[in-house]
Amino acid sequence: MSGSIKIERISPNSTLQDAGRPEGLLFGLSASGPMDRTAFRETVKALDGQGSQSAIEFSMLGVEFVYSGPPMECAVAGGEFHLKQNQVEKNWPALLLLTDGDRISITTGKAGNYGYVRFAQSLDIPVIMGSKSTNLAAGVGGFEGRALKQGDEIYFGDGIVLRQVDVNAKSKTRANADNIIRVLPGLHADLLGPKMWTRLFEAPFKISNSIDRMGFRLVDPLSRFDISKHKNIVSDAVVPGDIQILGDGTPVVLMRDHQPIGGYPRIATIIDADLDFVAQLRPNQEIHFISTTLEKAHKAMVNG
Repeated sequence: MSGSIKIERISPNSTLQDAGRPEGLLFGLSASGPMDRTAFRETVKALDGQGSQSAIEFSMLGVEFVYSGPPMECAVAGGEFHLKQNQVEKNWPALLLLTDGDRISITTGKAGNYGYVRFAQSLDIPVIMGSKSTNLAAGVGGFEGRALKQGDEIYFGDGIVLRQVDVNAKSKTRANADNIIRVLPGLHADLLGPKMWTRLFEAPFKISNSIDRMGFRLVDPLSRFDISKHKNIVSDAVVPGDIQILGDGTPVVLMRDHQPIGGYPRIATIIDADLDFVAQLRPNQEIHFISTTLEKAHKAMVNG
């Protein structure tokens, strides 16, 4: 064990994340992992795929920590944040060389909800079901199964690689300036009917103030979804990107810590290539949905 960081300030609901536990759904636990996999992957590439397979995922208000130990690199990426090392402004994103006593301060920038700090040495955190990722909903993994808080001290381990991340994977292309997001019909699109499906595309929604790792609630000024006749459907498995319609008609985009099963209808599913972009949309930003095909969704996974 060599060195540590001490958290001096951190945003609510900030956690430790690695590539996640995709097999977790077999045991009723969502996969977790980074909200913005593209940004997480950027920190992996910055460190040439070496070092820790887990990172600090901080939310909109950023993080500040003090490093203790021998010289070590760390990479920061995600959103658009302000970065200082010992009160000296740095570019964002960045690859930093940390020395004993260095203070790193990351504060809110002009865009994005999530950012990542990844170190060249592994974090001394227990492995739960093959992963160090935190699932806040279940209280599993990460640092004591909870969000990080002021005063936490995280130690470094021996550099063991837990789960390989594909550092050669091409970063997903971000959606355009109009926040146009591609969707496929959800599990219950046929049940809800073609009229309700068409209404999904009539006008934009807004990201509400109610966003977290479980889901993003959307504001629908048209109140276009009435599911009063479809409240007794059988609960079944859900996936990240599902757009679930609550009993009052509120659409919710399910995110990385989603519940394993859901009993509300899912009208659509955001394609995998666009979900990272959605995770970085801040409250009050508009979001527009367009329909796509499964073939195009598969191509987008490869080509962006």
